[in-house]
Amino acid sequence: MKAAVYEGPRTVAVKDVPDPKIEHPCDIIVKITTTNICGSDLHMYEGRTSFESGRTLGHENMGQVVEVGSAVRKVQVGEYVVLPFNIACGFCKQCERGMTNYCLTMQPEPALAGAAYGFAEMGPYQGGQAELLRVPYGDFNALRLGEDAVERQTDYVMLADIFPTGYHATEMANVKPGDQTIVFGAGPVGLMAAYSALLKGAGRVWVADHQPDRLRKAEEIGAIPINIAEQDPAEVVKEATLGLGADNGCECVGYQAHDHQGREDARLTLDGLIDSVRFTGHIGVVGVFLPEDPGGAEAQGELEAQGRVPIDFGMMWFKGQHMGTGQAPVKRYNRALRDLIAAGKAKPSFVVSHELSLDDAPTAYEHFDARDEGWTKVVLHPDGHGNGRKR
Repeated sequence: MKAAVYEGPRTVAVKDVPDPKIEHPCDIIVKITTTNICGSDLHMYEGRTSFESGRTLGHENMGQVVEVGSAVRKVQVGEYVVLPFNIACGFCKQCERGMTNYCLTMQPEPALAGAAYGFAEMGPYQGGQAELLRVPYGDFNALRLGEDAVERQTDYVMLADIFPTGYHATEMANVKPGDQTIVFGAGPVGLMAAYSALLKGAGRVWVADHQPDRLRKAEEIGAIPINIAEQDPAEVVKEATLGLGADNGCECVGYQAHDHQGREDARLTLDGLIDSVRFTGHIGVVGVFLPEDPGGAEAQGELEAQGRVPIDFGMMWFKGQHMGTGQAPVKRYNRALRDLIAAGKAKPSFVVSHELSLDDAPTAYEHFDARDEGWTKVVLHPDGHGNGRKR
C-alpha cells in the first residue's frame, strides 16, 4: 500500500510499505478514505521530536472497515468509522476513569501513558496517512458513522482529533453560556476551541493570532479576531470587560509559540492567558508542550529544550487561576459531537482549505508548515478522491 512516510526533517515521501495485518483478535483493518495533516504532525515533520525515519504519519483518520479480528463483535465489515487519535484498551485504570488519552495498556513504556497513531513517544503504531490502517481494540476505538458518512467525511474526520480537542480546551476552561472567552491560536485547534465555546453559548469569544487568513476564519464563525501584530490581546479583552479580563481562556498553540516576527517563545501564549483571564478564571491548555525538545536549545534556549517554560506563575497564583492541561480524551466527547454533526448543528469542516490526494502529501506538508496564505487545514484522500481540490 501507499503511505506518507517521514524521512527526516522537512522530508515526507509517499512510498509503498507493507499492508497492515490483524495481529490480535480485537484488531480491525480500515481502508482510509480521509485523513488530515495536523499541527502536531509538524512538530515531527520539522525534526523537533524523536519520531523515527521510515514511520508513517497521521493520527486524524476515518474510513471503511475491510477486515475484523475473530474477537470483534460490534464493528462490521463495510461500516464507516472515525478513529480517535488516542489508541486505548478500554479496561485499564485510566480508561475506566474516562482518560483514554493516558491509556496504560497501549503505551509499551511502563513509565509513560497514552498511545496514538504515527506519533512520537506514543507507541510503535503506524499512522493513517496511508491506504490502510490497523486499529487495535476496534470495538472500543472505532466510532461508527451513519448513512451520511461518505458525503460528510470532511466533517466527521474532525472527530478524530481537532473538534474534540478544541472542545476539551473549553471543558478545562469551564466555558459556560454567557461567558467571555479568549482563545490564543487561530490554527485548526484554536478555531475548534472558539467554535466549541460558541456552541456552548459563550457571549463573546476572542481569537488571538497573527495570521490574517486564519483570523478571517475566526471572524466567519462569529468570533472576534485580535491580530497580535497590531494589538495586545490582554489589553483588548480588559478594555472590553471593565478591566477585569475574560472569564476563561484556551491555549491552542503549544511550545513552538512565536511572535509575529517569527521568534519562538513558549511562554508567549501562557503568559498572555494569565494576563487576559480574570481573577479565579480557568485556562485550558491543549497546545502541545513536551518534556524534551531536541530543537529547543537552538530555537529558544536550554530551559525550553528540557521542557521548562518559565511562565508568570506568580501572577497566576496571585489571581487564583485554574489551569487544565493535556491531550484530549477523544472518546469522552466524540459521540455527542458526532450527533451534533449528524443533526446539522455543527459543521467543523469550515476549517478545511484543501482536499488533496495522498500523493500530494509532500507538497501539502511544505505549504502547511510554512503557514502559507490560505492553507488552514489540509485533508488527504488516500482513495484518490482529493484530486487537488481547493475549497
